[in-house]
Amino acid sequence: MSAVVVNAGWSYWPAPAKLNLFLHITGRRADGYHQLQTVFRLLDWGDRIGLRLRTDGHVRRDGPSVAGVAEADDLVVRAARVLKEAADCPQGVDIRVEKRIPAGGGFGGGSSDAATVLVALNALWGTGLDEDALAALGVKLGADVPVFVRGRSAWAEGVGEQLTPISLPPAWYLLVDPGVHVPTAELFRSPDLTRDAKPVKIADFASGTVLGNAFEPVLRRQEPAIEATFQALSGIGRARLTGSGSGCFVEFATRTAAEQALAELPGQLRAWVAAGVDRSPLLDALETTGSV
Repeated sequence: MSAVVVNAGWSYWPAPAKLNLFLHITGRRADGYHQLQTVFRLLDWGDRIGLRLRTDGHVRRDGPSVAGVAEADDLVVRAARVLKEAADCPQGVDIRVEKRIPAGGGFGGGSSDAATVLVALNALWGTGLDEDALAALGVKLGADVPVFVRGRSAWAEGVGEQLTPISLPPAWYLLVDPGVHVPTAELFRSPDLTRDAKPVKIADFASGTVLGNAFEPVLRRQEPAIEATFQALSGIGRARLTGSGSGCFVEFATRTAAEQALAELPGQLRAWVAAGVDRSPLLDALETTGSV
């Protein structure tokens, strides 16, 4: 993903996608939220966020809505306003979202977009919040936002906000979007969902004994398009589900192997290849601009 590009007052910032390399639900808190264990793997591929500063204090979304979301409800607009309020910043901004990450796929597009707004605007507005403060603002927007704010692949617990950075072996991923969007709240209500998995340790994941996604059996039974995608991928490698979305992936050691597998897939599948990274391209963009 490219670093910052400045054009006609706009600066453009990467908003990388993620994968959940596994996802277990280990219980439920008193407030109703589910306890999770997962590994977030960042990708060198995703959306791009354009920001143009305003002096009148207004926060505006430039361009069409994403999936019919009203401007006030858009996560990128909410992220800018949360930061503006927290830092008591008089400045404003126009926000443009160039979408590549499919909605509802579990690749973290909305959360990553919001995190990029928080991190990049913190630099552009000069609000001076540190990483912990930005991550705390991110939790208010969504459980996946903090991992994108911190910008490192991580072991995650709690509702996904308790993060331990980890180094993962180099890998390339064949990604497939079946085009199905099932609301996460609906999945959590499913009687078939396993909510009491035994907690595991990072060492268990590192040994390769921990894989799987609690939502996979539910979605495969519920959505024919997802089951068909798993079947199409079965002859290529071990298919996995990411997050609570419909996105599927297969891991490969090299780009060549991933691209060969892509060439073998039926043409009607929406599929592409991306590299896994331990450090977010957003952090690299900030360093390029001298903002960190």
